[in-house]
Amino acid sequence: MCVGAVAVDRDRLLLVRRGHGPGAGWWSVPGGRVEHGETLAEATVRELREETGLEGVCGELLGWVERIEDPHHFVILDFVVTVLDPSGPVAGDDAAEVAWVPLADVADLRLVDGLAEFLHDHGILATLT
Repeated sequence: MCVGAVAVDRDRLLLVRRGHGPGAGWWSVPGGRVEHGETLAEATVRELREETGLEGVCGELLGWVERIEDPHHFVILDFVVTVLDPSGPVAGDDAAEVAWVPLADVADLRLVDGLAEFLHDHGILATLT
């Protein structure tokens, strides 16, 4: 079980470029595995903090996806997150880079499989390019 933090601020989406593991070198929303004893909201804000250095508040469930990569089957629950102070994100944990990306530019990045479609289907990105 994994979570993702979908944070939008001033028409920008918070993205991390994965440093290792599944999706290394590709851009995604901050997120990762839920630890034993953690609620989904706790895991979401912890992953946000670990990967970006930013504090946030977990909101409603935006949607979910499955990623099957031998030998793992990931179920990822993506939550809307409000970042308390969006200034100065710093890549940490397994993130190689972090950035607030203008929504109009998100689809131009090398995104993990299915992210652009997910964001479009859930009203984050207006159009697919």
